[in-house]
Amino acid sequence: MMKDGGESSNSKPLDEIWAKLVPLDLGYSDVELKLDEMVLSSVVKGSSSEKQEWCQITRNSDLCSAMIKNKSSNIILVDGTVVETEESCLIKCGSEIVPGHVEDGYLRYIFRVMATEQFSTKKLKIMLDVEHAKCSICLNIWHDVVTGAPCLHNFCNGCFSEWLRRSKEKHSSVLCPQCRAVVQFVGRNHFLHNIEEDILQSDSSLKRPDEELAILDSYAVIKSPLVINVERKTKRKRDLLAPGIESNAAEHPCPQCDTQYSGFQCDSNTIHLQCHACGGMMPCRSNSSVPQHCTGCDRAFCGAYWHSVGVNGNDSHPVCSQETLKPISEHTATRIPTLAHDRNRHEQDITERCIQQTGGTLQSIIREWITKLNNREIDRTRMPLKHAEMITSGTHVCNDCYDKLVSFLLYWFRISIPKYQLPAEASQRENCWYGYACRTQHHSDDHARKRNHVCRPTRGSHM
Repeated sequence: MMKDGGESSNSKPLDEIWAKLVPLDLGYSDVELKLDEMVLSSVVKGSSSEKQEWCQITRNSDLCSAMIKNKSSNIILVDGTVVETEESCLIKCGSEIVPGHVEDGYLRYIFRVMATEQFSTKKLKIMLDVEHAKCSICLNIWHDVVTGAPCLHNFCNGCFSEWLRRSKEKHSSVLCPQCRAVVQFVGRNHFLHNIEEDILQSDSSLKRPDEELAILDSYAVIKSPLVINVERKTKRKRDLLAPGIESNAAEHPCPQCDTQYSGFQCDSNTIHLQCHACGGMMPCRSNSSVPQHCTGCDRAFCGAYWHSVGVNGNDSHPVCSQETLKPISEHTATRIPTLAHDRNRHEQDITERCIQQTGGTLQSIIREWITKLNNREIDRTRMPLKHAEMITSGTHVCNDCYDKLVSFLLYWFRISIPKYQLPAEASQRENCWYGYACRTQHHSDDHARKRNHVCRPTRGSHM
């Protein structure tokens, strides 16, 4: 049995340490890498002089990764992947390296790349005056920031939503609260949202009380991009067009701009949503009982709305299928989504065989687990949908979000199956340390096949 002493067979060090192997056992010191290529040796337990080579680490040209070559007669584990004698494997900053089986007394190491002056020059730092990250309506740091166009000024979602509501009641146009330009479009700004979060993390004194933010969120109505002011010619001008000549569709964005359907017709103040599926326009109807947004992603889809008012699409006004947005209970799945089990096809195959063993179908398993979801029997922490706590069988979602939901439910289906009930080859596998969060399963087919990844991580930041 050996305890790694982290000694190098090379004796001509450079001035700069470019990487380290950091032992997880604090009783041992770091192994410093100063050469672009180094062979590391281990001290044999019970001997103060006998050493054995165990790996060669060669720095890559990108200066932030390396290749590790097994120089021992034993295996080396890199992020759970077995590296046999004389085989090589890519390691990156954060990779876990074990020069043998842990139960045989070997230490675990984390490969760390040191920051260098060359790396530092490549880092881009952006200095931002906090005053430039404030909403001109409430004078606080943005919350769920939205951007108006064409002026590109930024506001809290809740603040601008209230401004929008009052403007529609009193004026024919919506003016920017900051520069008074006519706002034609407004949407959430995800890039500035990240900056908003970074500012609040760096200075917690700028954060508003949770109660105030909850009120602001209750005002917010901007979920997907809104088209506010679209120029439309008057009906008189349209009447003067020569027979057989169609007016430009952009002059009247949606069917209800020309015709009244179900008691509603757009006026000059009507705000429009653009459908994510077909690109067509529909009026933004806060007073409609028919959902216009997917609860899972907040994107707008027009199929359910136009179907409810009896409108069919044409060349001027595209209307997407009712299938693009419907309740979860009305969706069906004929195959396991490619997203399932983090795109690990080996785990998907095992899940498919597990379903067959139950004597049921994929759809029957999904219905069973949706019932469990409704009954709050499932932890929703990792559900990959927005508004996870609101999701029920009656929630309207798009096809993409339904696939994500099915993938989430199939994870819970799999971990509920006792190991002895899995297919024979699957029941023999050990769990990967990193579980569903393992990155190696994506680029090592052998590792994806040999280890179970439908489990919780026992290593890393996802624990």
